[in-house]
Amino acid sequence: MRVLVTGATGFVGGNLARALWQRGYQVRALVRPGSSTLTIEDTGIEQIPGDILQSESVTQAIQGCEALFHCAAAYTFWARDPSAIYRTNVTGTSIVLEAAKKAGVAKVVYTSTVSTVGLVQGGQGDENSKLHPHHLVGDYKKSKYRAEQVALDSFTRGLPVVVVNPTAPIGPWDVKPTPTGRIVLDFLRGKIPAYINTGLNLVDVSDVAVGHILALEKGIPGERYLLGNQNLSLKEIFERLQVITGKRSPRWRIPFWAAIGIGQLDELVEGNLLNREPRIPLEGLKISQCPMYVSCKKAVVQLGLPQSPIEGALQRSVQWFSEHGYV
Repeated sequence: MRVLVTGATGFVGGNLARALWQRGYQVRALVRPGSSTLTIEDTGIEQIPGDILQSESVTQAIQGCEALFHCAAAYTFWARDPSAIYRTNVTGTSIVLEAAKKAGVAKVVYTSTVSTVGLVQGGQGDENSKLHPHHLVGDYKKSKYRAEQVALDSFTRGLPVVVVNPTAPIGPWDVKPTPTGRIVLDFLRGKIPAYINTGLNLVDVSDVAVGHILALEKGIPGERYLLGNQNLSLKEIFERLQVITGKRSPRWRIPFWAAIGIGQLDELVEGNLLNREPRIPLEGLKISQCPMYVSCKKAVVQLGLPQSPIEGALQRSVQWFSEHGYV
């Protein structure tokens, strides 16, 4: 089967494209000119120059493909021009899915995010949890919510779309790196003097890649599937990294009000005065005020989503960053 992958030069898309290629799929990647192709350069994946914001290039790339994985997205909690996040995540999704419908692809897997899932204070959210407006903090979350609505609306108009919602993937090929990868990288660099009382659902990025493929093979169009694994507090994540690396885990917990104050100062200096991405994105801090704990039982039961040990994913993340000169 020939499949098109958007975002194959990124973290999830790169791991997915490699997994598809290793399983014998004929993989075609839409690659924006000038993008690093490190994630797929040692494979036989076909590279088609183009941009998800240019309908002509998307139409050309999708010709002859039986399925589409739309992974391309702006995954960032800060941007010089926030409107660029909406163009990539919302407008880009509309263009790609419209091209898929015109091309008559048999199935589409759209990569959303755990950020569009309702959270439960003191419990675990799932695909049916109600998303309250105050959970949509910042441009990334808002844009991905709107993009997911575009995908689900495309399903109602006849496009066979399955939505997958990765939690916080960890592992190799995190080239940018992602906000989750930066937690590991900052730990390795000794740049985390304290922690806040929050938590994430971590998942091996290889399991996320397999989850996408299972969504193609078994997923029901119109359904959403959380692709995750283990709920861990930030303190627990650092303790696991301490065991793996031998580096000391931060001992001090900083209250949210102090963290927000530091984030505001960092954004003022780094973001506004120096016009570069803050080391402590304020949007990310605001998001973390509610631990992002979820249940991924639906994907495990209905798709067979693997649940590889998180320690192995953290180890591979540490090794990849170290071997590729990030530390």
